[in-house]
Amino acid sequence: MMVGDNEHPIQNDMLAVGSAAPDFTLIANDLSSRSLADYAGQVKVISVIPSIDTGVCATQTRRFNAEAAGLNETVVLTVSADMPFALGRFCGAEGIDNTETLTTQRDMQFADDYGVHDTEWRICQRAVFVLDRDNVLRHVEYVGVIGDEVDYDSALAAARALA
Repeated sequence: MMVGDNEHPIQNDMLAVGSAAPDFTLIANDLSSRSLADYAGQVKVISVIPSIDTGVCATQTRRFNAEAAGLNETVVLTVSADMPFALGRFCGAEGIDNTETLTTQRDMQFADDYGVHDTEWRICQRAVFVLDRDNVLRHVEYVGVIGDEVDYDSALAAARALA
């Protein structure tokens, strides 16, 4: 992942469309644990951001939150390595109520398994994954430059096609 003129190392390989999504255990804003099984039977949009306290990440979270209201039988998850308290503060201040914010901060296992772990800064590379009801990856996008946005339209089209 490029941060300015510097390339940051990302741990593990990128996931591919058609492969099974790795299970995960993430922490919610209320400090409870969430796993992939908690969203069984739903299409899943997993929006991954480096930090909620940056402009592009806040924009990405707001955009997916706004779009989530129009997605049938679909859950939108925003994942970062932020503290759950920071995610909760942002959601409260911004009225984020259609997407669930989760953190991999405790052990970074999600970041490792999904190929988004920036090991230099211990943050996540920006990405978006769309999983069908059987947890098969149907859309995968990794963003190579930290300040660039994801292709919202492609991810949302993939989710709508599955719902």
